[in-house]
Amino acid sequence: MSDLDRQISQLRKCEIIRESEVKLLCSKAMEILMEESNVQQVHAPVTICGDIHGQFWDLKELFKVGGECPDTNYLFLGDFVDRGFYSVEPFLLLLALKVRYPDRMTLIRGNHESRQITQVYGFYDECLRKYGSVNVWRYCTELFDYLSLSALIEEKILCVHGGLSPSIQTLDQIRVIDRKQEVPHDGAMCDLLWSDPDPDIEGWGLSPRGAGYLFGGNVVKKFNHENKVELICRAHQLVMEGYKYMFDRQLVTVWSAPNYCYRCGNIAAILELDDNCNAGFKIFEAAPQQTARGVAPGHGSLKKPQPEYFL
Repeated sequence: MSDLDRQISQLRKCEIIRESEVKLLCSKAMEILMEESNVQQVHAPVTICGDIHGQFWDLKELFKVGGECPDTNYLFLGDFVDRGFYSVEPFLLLLALKVRYPDRMTLIRGNHESRQITQVYGFYDECLRKYGSVNVWRYCTELFDYLSLSALIEEKILCVHGGLSPSIQTLDQIRVIDRKQEVPHDGAMCDLLWSDPDPDIEGWGLSPRGAGYLFGGNVVKKFNHENKVELICRAHQLVMEGYKYMFDRQLVTVWSAPNYCYRCGNIAAILELDDNCNAGFKIFEAAPQQTARGVAPGHGSLKKPQPEYFL
């Protein structure tokens, strides 16, 4: 068994790998990710997954429902870390699978794949607690800068974490963004990771999140028409039913963290596309383990409350 296969096996059991192994894994992943486009081409069939947010045992449920990689071709829409008790293990597992099976695992960046956000919402503290230093957090956050900003499935389905931007009218404008940086506070790159659809407005509106924009159905229909895209698939927003279509089915939100924050009571979903990009959803509930429901071993109720900029 190779070192990488051993690490994957270890991480699948929710066991951390050594700091030196994390450093090497991030280095190998960077080499792969730096070759990917800001609009990474992905072929169907593929299974699309929304936010995970450090809910390791629920990621295991996701793989039970959707199939293990490399048997299933996966696309994850970001927000791997923060909020849940296990950010380190799921992110490193997905990263190890990316290095082991680069054509069967696509990872794009969410708004939580950021130095600033992870210092507030849990990932930084978790790395410090589990490794005794901030080195692992530093390796991972350096790698975040290399994650792609979007994916395009068979030229038909655009996948982003958050949404659209008033600065972007064409896919080519996404392709020329310099993504190898911390997520900016504003501008096109920020908007792709932070924006949200709003059924009650036309055009653009101010986002209550303090970053990105709200955008209406007319914005989506114009963008899709001009870019010959049939569907925008995004995550970023809690959906109680796991998925939600909007704007005459021209946009869909996929949410893959069941019982979000161990208290929201929502179900989760993954979106399976067949060879012809026909969509089917699989829904799943939170894993039954007590640890998955919020009692982290050895921590009990000591986890400090996090500021909530949104649910």
